Amino acid sequence: MNRATRALAAVAAAGIGLSGLVGCGGRQDAASTDAGGEITCEVGTETRIGIATGNAIGVYFALGNAYAEQVSNAPDSKVKVTAAETGASVQNIQQLVAGTYAVAFSLADTAADAVQGTGSFEGQKQPVQALARIHTNYTQVIVRNGAGIASVADMRGKRISTGSPKSGTEVIANRLLQAAGLDPAKDIQAQRLDLTKTVDGMKDGSIDALFWSGGLPTPGITDLLTTARGQVSFLDITPLLAELKKINPVYEEGSVPAATYGTPADVRTIVVPNVLLVKDDLDANLVCVLTRALFEHKPRLEQANAAAKEISLETARKTEPVTLHRGAAQALDELNAPK
Repeated sequence: MNRATRALAAVAAAGIGLSGLVGCGGRQDAASTDAGGEITCEVGTETRIGIATGNAIGVYFALGNAYAEQVSNAPDSKVKVTAAETGASVQNIQQLVAGTYAVAFSLADTAADAVQGTGSFEGQKQPVQALARIHTNYTQVIVRNGAGIASVADMRGKRISTGSPKSGTEVIANRLLQAAGLDPAKDIQAQRLDLTKTVDGMKDGSIDALFWSGGLPTPGITDLLTTARGQVSFLDITPLLAELKKINPVYEEGSVPAATYGTPADVRTIVVPNVLLVKDDLDANLVCVLTRALFEHKPRLEQANAAAKEISLETARKTEPVTLHRGAAQALDELNAPK
């Protein structure tokens, strides 16, 4: 099955239409910039925008397509949205700032780097703001049984998938490796692969372990744990949490419930929130419409992937250090989100 077929299958399996996929990948952003003034939360002219998501068998892609469909097909909607597969967080922010997309999924740690001019954005603060905090990403580190890997430090000399280039997964993978005393550029055989190729490599034995940061359940991880059950295992990475929190306090301990992938017990891990980002000068009325849609159509997003159940008005404003766009703040006020 090629990538395109996998992508379509993933969306079909989620029970959503394919309209959000039409025209994926091209520049769709025709939105206007923010002119200031009163926010009406109405878009009066036909507007086409793109959303930068992530790997085709990941949660960003599933939710992004469902979100695009719901916004586009809402009654009397003037906003038509296209969701595109990307390498995820770092690349998404770069393309958001470049104007290729109007909305981007991102891990909160990568978004913090962007607005602070640190990490992958060293010395260059990015002009992005938040639409809302959404679901949580779980760092899923899986090793091939028999590879001799009982900790991240044991990955020395091994073939390790650190995720797509310029992805949030790669950022966390490299930080975890460094926290374990390894140089990602020298001490492992880094495989900078998307999740589809990573899962295939784990199945055929060409990859010894993988890092993945994603919501629950991630379709590609479900595939791996189903087809290679008994051949792979999760790794507990929480001993490295203290070192990661020195880099960014957004990292917290969490667990992958046993029921998610049918594991013998819950898996302790490190979690980080996700945010939806826009440029700081995007039209406030458009941002307001997009923010309202995220919560008004939440049940449909949950049908695409259970991770959407975590999207909540209770946490929507918790995007620090990324500032909420004024259009998003207006929408959250109208929805009575706690401040």
